[in-house]
Amino acid sequence: MKTLVCTEPGNFEYNDIERPQLHEGSAIIRIRRIGICGTDLHAFEGTQPYFSYPRILGHELAGELTEFDNAPGFKIGDTVSFIPYLNCGNCLACRTGKPNCCVNLKVCGVHFDGGMVEYLSVPSSSLLHGDGLDFDELALVEPLSIGAHGVRRAGVVKDEFVLVIGAGPIGLGTMEFARIEGAKVIALDVNEQRLDFCKRELNTAYTINALTMDAVEQLKEITNGDMPAVIIDATGNLRAINNAFQYMAHGGRYILIGLQKGDISFSHPEFHKREGSLMSSRNATRQDFESVIASIKNGQVKPKHFITHRVHFDEVKKEFKSWLDPANGVMKATVEL
Repeated sequence: MKTLVCTEPGNFEYNDIERPQLHEGSAIIRIRRIGICGTDLHAFEGTQPYFSYPRILGHELAGELTEFDNAPGFKIGDTVSFIPYLNCGNCLACRTGKPNCCVNLKVCGVHFDGGMVEYLSVPSSSLLHGDGLDFDELALVEPLSIGAHGVRRAGVVKDEFVLVIGAGPIGLGTMEFARIEGAKVIALDVNEQRLDFCKRELNTAYTINALTMDAVEQLKEITNGDMPAVIIDATGNLRAINNAFQYMAHGGRYILIGLQKGDISFSHPEFHKREGSLMSSRNATRQDFESVIASIKNGQVKPKHFITHRVHFDEVKKEFKSWLDPANGVMKATVEL
């Protein structure tokens, strides 16, 4: 079968390898759709933490179930996805219902080879029913689940002002699930095209361009001087992360979905006097995945609006670098097989 390998930063190569064989407790998926995420782009750039080369990228996946062992409720030919985080089941996090931050967590396409292949072997226990979603919708469940988990971590409640920093795919999903919880969502970015997308496709009432506006003054005006009760970073940009501490309301919560290699720096007195809460949000749980699937099925979220670029698997090597250029207006690229 054909695979696409990121051999080193800035380079892909197509290879032919044998199809995976069925093993005890595993399932084989014929990959039909691959979503391209920030992790894939950062890996190509050489800026992704916890990463080594060569690596087959891809973990936003949808396909057809072709073989399986020990997968009750599934049948051959089902449209499926899977949870791409493999946890040990034994550490404290796993024992307390937090497999998404397992001590020994392995992420598909990051710590082991991912889904830029024709057929992929996954643990049967990780399978997700398509539940009537098409391949495009199902391939976007994983990034939406990242946002849904961050909103759940934040404990967002109705009528709170929630500032989401970063209007990429993860940020968009975060905004959508904050909206579903009844929050008043504010989008902050430095890309006017993405902010326009938020207004046009998500009906986001408040948008701030941090390059052309005074973010602090804009937030004061929007929130009647209170500042946002919840801030969620979906950029992974160190400057954006550090700047956001000044945006927090007294008693507020700050949740980091974005991941940064460097050290976070902020004023302890300013954070302390707010009695602020700082939390990370890593990956997502089965609860988040199932909630997202239900939200798409009932029409609360329409992820296909996020897809701006489509290519066939054979074109990925040629097109991938162009998706890094903001001028090309990429919101979400997907690969078809």
